[in-house]
Amino acid sequence: MLSEELRQSFLDFFKENGHRIVPSSSLIPDNDPSVLFTTAGMQQFKFYYSGTKNPLIDIHPLINEPLNNYNVATCQKCVRTSDIESVGDERHLTFFEMLGNFSFGGYFKKEAITLAYRFLTEKLQIPTSRMKVTVFKGDNEVPQDTESIEIWNQLGFSEEKGNLELSNRENNFWGPTGNEGPCGPTTEIYVDGIEIWNIVFNQYFQFQDKHLEPLKTPGVDTGMGLERLALIMQFPEQAFPLKDKTIFETDLFKELMESIKNKSEIQDIVKHRIIADHYRASVFIAAAGIIPSNTDKGYILRRLIRRIVRYEKLINLKEKWYQEGYEIIKAKYGNFYPEINNQEVLDIILTEKNKFEKTLEQGLKEWQKILAHLQGDVISGKDAFYLYESYGFPLEILEEIAREQNKTVDRKTFEEEFQKHQDLSRQGQEKKFGGHGINTVTDPNEKYRITKLHTATHLLLAALRKILDNNIEQQGSDITAERLRLDFNFSRKLTDEELQKIEQLVNEKIQEGLTVEHYETTYEDAIKNGAVGTFKDRYPQKVIVYEIKNNSTGETFSKEICAGPHVNNTNELNHFRIIKEESVGQGIRRIKAIIE
Repeated sequence: MLSEELRQSFLDFFKENGHRIVPSSSLIPDNDPSVLFTTAGMQQFKFYYSGTKNPLIDIHPLINEPLNNYNVATCQKCVRTSDIESVGDERHLTFFEMLGNFSFGGYFKKEAITLAYRFLTEKLQIPTSRMKVTVFKGDNEVPQDTESIEIWNQLGFSEEKGNLELSNRENNFWGPTGNEGPCGPTTEIYVDGIEIWNIVFNQYFQFQDKHLEPLKTPGVDTGMGLERLALIMQFPEQAFPLKDKTIFETDLFKELMESIKNKSEIQDIVKHRIIADHYRASVFIAAAGIIPSNTDKGYILRRLIRRIVRYEKLINLKEKWYQEGYEIIKAKYGNFYPEINNQEVLDIILTEKNKFEKTLEQGLKEWQKILAHLQGDVISGKDAFYLYESYGFPLEILEEIAREQNKTVDRKTFEEEFQKHQDLSRQGQEKKFGGHGINTVTDPNEKYRITKLHTATHLLLAALRKILDNNIEQQGSDITAERLRLDFNFSRKLTDEELQKIEQLVNEKIQEGLTVEHYETTYEDAIKNGAVGTFKDRYPQKVIVYEIKNNSTGETFSKEICAGPHVNNTNELNHFRIIKEESVGQGIRRIKAIIE
């Protein structure tokens, strides 16, 4: 079965069994600031497991209505960044798809295990002789999962038969995603020795201090990697355990790998895999509205693209491959994930590629000079930081190049040099943050107009996030006494209808007379509590958060890290009007607006 058939077969099966099918959420998690990217299907449902929202009553932000069901299923796009340097072997990936079914009190262990067993054996016709399962054996804090053992026994799996194994907490206890959240024991299903399905029974809530408390309503959270499922379904003839075949030979990668091979002068399967994985991940990250940068999500995208460029040079991959590779990915995924059907996604990648190529060759020459004068096998942190700052070499790439030549980089000294640079930058930024130059304005009326437009900028950003995409972030702003200008990440031109809705929402909040309050906290606590803060590396240790809220309902409309100044109430702004919307670069839009 092709991956498209497997994906649809899974969703159809669970729909037939009473589940609501929910679209994949964005790669940028809306309600979990503790992680950079969406790493699991359950992240968009965390508030149902914790009990803070009711799936029958509360509106789910992705579908703009209640789920009206305790049971759902998804195919979720995910990115995990911890394995970037491991990519190239047979199994590690940066981007992947996770098939999952979830229940928030609708059913528990018996139904979850039985549904998984039926899908594999009935729908996919996988013989039980290829299957093995594991169950949590318990520890001092959490008891053995005897219920799951009994259910598997009834389905023909037992320790005596050798197809059921009890395992420890490291292997059979999952969660939470981020610093706190639902978690619990798991049962895992293996086919041909490959773990394909992890069924989590959310029985507990883990708090930040790591202690566990039982959930009022236990739930089910499962995940099955589409790439691994494709592997075992597309190569069923392989002997147990599966040998000599990898996920890069499934239909998800086959055409992309062949394209790289055909356009490479040097045949190196590991480098081909790295390029294929990183390019696919870069396309999806860019399609989520992320622009390469030196911080957070943007840094991950920059790192992936720069690794592609480096390995592309090592195998002499032909220039035109980038367009061909994008077309292959688009053809494979565009029907299910239409957001990648946007030429601007490729433009973002090519812009970063071209920028890095301009410095890569010169930087490698400097690297050779450093090696020529090197005494010993350790590259100093000072030299490494010089290459980073002057030629854009991420530390991870420098360490890779060093390893290839049996050298190491003094990471500790590099980080010290980096910190010195950050401290100097921060000293300058602390003087700049807040006021948008307002301190240079002497006229009281002009100063007040700038203050009002500053507050209007916060309202505009919040409106953009609510109407267009909650992952939108400020990419720059400029405020004068006459107008505001806001740059933000978005992949296309806004429609007239969207601009009208944004303008209308801002004016509604002005008329509501929302109060503007501020308080001081740490950057980490600000982000954890939902504040928007784009420029992480430029903020001082303590930050000010401005919150625009309705005191009658307690509803917060905008919460941003900012040093001010702002008006006390939005009704001081009178009326907001957008005067222009335009592009200022790949994936960056600009709005200019006035208050009247």
